[in-house]
Amino acid sequence: MKNNKSFTVAVIQAGSILMDKEATIAKAIQLIREAAKKQAKIMLFPEAFISAYPRGMSFGAKVGSRSLEGRKDFARYSDSAITIPGPETDAIGKAVKEAGAYVVIGVIEKDSAYSGGTLYCTALFFGPDGQILGKHRKLKPTGSERLIWGEGDGSTLPVFHTPYGRIGALICWENYMPLARAAMYAKGVQIYLAPTADGRDTWFASMRHIALEGRCFVLSSNQYSTKDMYPEDLLERAELQEMDHELTRGGSCIVDPLGEFVVAPVMGKEEILYAELNLDRITESQFDFDVVGHYARPDVFQLHVNEEKQEHTKF
Repeated sequence: MKNNKSFTVAVIQAGSILMDKEATIAKAIQLIREAAKKQAKIMLFPEAFISAYPRGMSFGAKVGSRSLEGRKDFARYSDSAITIPGPETDAIGKAVKEAGAYVVIGVIEKDSAYSGGTLYCTALFFGPDGQILGKHRKLKPTGSERLIWGEGDGSTLPVFHTPYGRIGALICWENYMPLARAAMYAKGVQIYLAPTADGRDTWFASMRHIALEGRCFVLSSNQYSTKDMYPEDLLERAELQEMDHELTRGGSCIVDPLGEFVVAPVMGKEEILYAELNLDRITESQFDFDVVGHYARPDVFQLHVNEEKQEHTKF
């Protein structure tokens, strides 16, 4: 596949319309169209954009007990999740096709193969024809996320070849898993996508380190969200009262293969970050360090990655 060495990317920093997948999808479509006006060829949305990263919500869970109100809030959260494929992905795909770009968007996914209630935090990949390329399910939800999201497995660790380099994604704190990063590097990722819910200063150091370690471009996208984006009629809304009005401060950024910011972290507002990237920068950076090439020591270190889909029942 012929490479287009210079191209524009868009990192979309925006907040979900929580628990309202129709409104959030409409917002996503509008943002895709806006980025298309800048000729962006790769677009990245935040973690769990459709249709909520439920920061601050406990869903009534304490050690040894769950509340009825929390269960009802969870049912509402589940109702705002999507199946892949489904009518929601069809609507997004239509906008993606109009844009002619590769679009990666964080969604909360219901498994369409089963009738169970497990949800997954997923990065969904669209090609410029509007079709779904594939997905990555978060391998290890963090902290209280484990109550509301299931774990992905090695069958959804794709890296896709595109005319703009090889793209792949790890979600939020998966990027703190050295072996997960090593697997992505071994697949030759060049445009490393990191949708997240982490806007701390330490996150920015990690994004710079990953770019330098992997000799790749890193695109990180976080939401900007405030308490007024939450539904007024949440049964457990009272637990949000002690939190700051600004729930997620943003911090999206773009980093080059030598660990320098192309676009520094943007705080305190919704914004689309644009940058022109050139794949020659990757080759230049690998002159003195190639983590899976001349700087590897396979005689000392080897990594085994299980990419088999894990089924709980086999017939």
